[in-house]
Amino acid sequence: MSYIALSGQDQKEMLARVGAASVDDLFCCIPEDSRLRRDLDLPAAMTEPELLRHMETVAGRNTYGRYRSFLGGGAYHHYIPTVVDSLSARTEFVSPYTPYQPEVSQGTLQVIFEYQTLICRLTGMDIANASLYDGASAAAEAALMAQRLTHRGRILVARSLHPQYRETIRTLTKNLALAVEEVGFGDCGGLKSAELREKMGPDVCGLILQSPNMFGVVEDLAALAAIVHEHKGLMITAVAEGLSLGILEAPGKLGADIVCGEAQSFGLPTSFGGPGLGFMGCKKEFLRQLPGRICGQTKDVEGKRGFVLTLSTREQHIRREKATSNICSNQGWCALRATIYLESVGQTGLREIADQNIRKAVYAAGRLAAVPGVKLRFSGRTFNEFVLVLPKDAASAAKSLQAKGILPGLELAPFYPELPNTLLVCVTEVRTKEEIDGFAAALEEVLR
Repeated sequence: MSYIALSGQDQKEMLARVGAASVDDLFCCIPEDSRLRRDLDLPAAMTEPELLRHMETVAGRNTYGRYRSFLGGGAYHHYIPTVVDSLSARTEFVSPYTPYQPEVSQGTLQVIFEYQTLICRLTGMDIANASLYDGASAAAEAALMAQRLTHRGRILVARSLHPQYRETIRTLTKNLALAVEEVGFGDCGGLKSAELREKMGPDVCGLILQSPNMFGVVEDLAALAAIVHEHKGLMITAVAEGLSLGILEAPGKLGADIVCGEAQSFGLPTSFGGPGLGFMGCKKEFLRQLPGRICGQTKDVEGKRGFVLTLSTREQHIRREKATSNICSNQGWCALRATIYLESVGQTGLREIADQNIRKAVYAAGRLAAVPGVKLRFSGRTFNEFVLVLPKDAASAAKSLQAKGILPGLELAPFYPELPNTLLVCVTEVRTKEEIDGFAAALEEVLR
């Protein structure tokens, strides 16, 4: 909507219509001692060319583009096809609010329906909701969902689950009579199955496990799900790197009952860690306990295909005590971008991109582990992340590498004190062989 300033005559006519002699008369109800009788302490107004130059200067302070980034740990730098930006910027997609009125929201509802379908295909689940805030809140919602389904008082969480996911789960379950217990990881980087067996019991509603986990290791979902199901618990798989679903077996086919995670990799830039896009899918029998909302396909009175909000299980739509969540909105525009991304690259393209991630990460792991004094911390299979152990303080090494224009990865010690001098390195399809070789050479120089 364009903005057209009011003229002096426009103001006079408007004031006359409401019976006010001046603009000050409109605010006569505000006490005098609460009024600011001076101009705001702001810089002088700029002309449009001056403002553009100023914004270019401010944007130039962002140095990220001048670094070769090997950061991951929950936010991933992937190539975004131009069509994603182009289509998602259309006003009919940017401007709509929640599609309460299906008769005027068919385009938005169709996108949501297609998004849900894509998530089901990727996760192997029967149904999926219309997106959540981010992966961490999706994991917390999954924990609450498991409690509602089983009426049990304990839930197990893998220590190899993203630290922020674990913190969000603890925060949202703190006052809900749901005890959260962690299960450790072994030398391979995967969950300790023996410890899981010890902690499982009739009072455990389920296990929340990330795969690939925080260390990039792909978990043995089928074997772990079998242990959980022995005690009639629910297997909840969190996926922080959505792109891995392009090549790894769908968690639903490996025994997962609920799959949740982060879809930022599908067409969303990292942008200081956001925005995120939480997804969640589950088995059909859990439909009534799935948080958020679901868009369904139907036919109108003329027999034509149409889309509607089939279930909206939040307190705005139903009685508060029957609500499964207080989610007030969903990341609709982010889900739109994910839908455009997935439908643009297609099944074959997504697998090819995922394959590039694996191959480049394997090459990088070999090159970096060949640097004297450096070794791989875990032996398990990985996707596009792996953990390096350095022969010196990781923080100081990372600082030296940043001075060379390289963001070498995420230091794990602040989150995992038992993993000192370690770096979580991520290699996606955007990194080149020359950049990986340059990283290895710079690391060798820093460690001399």
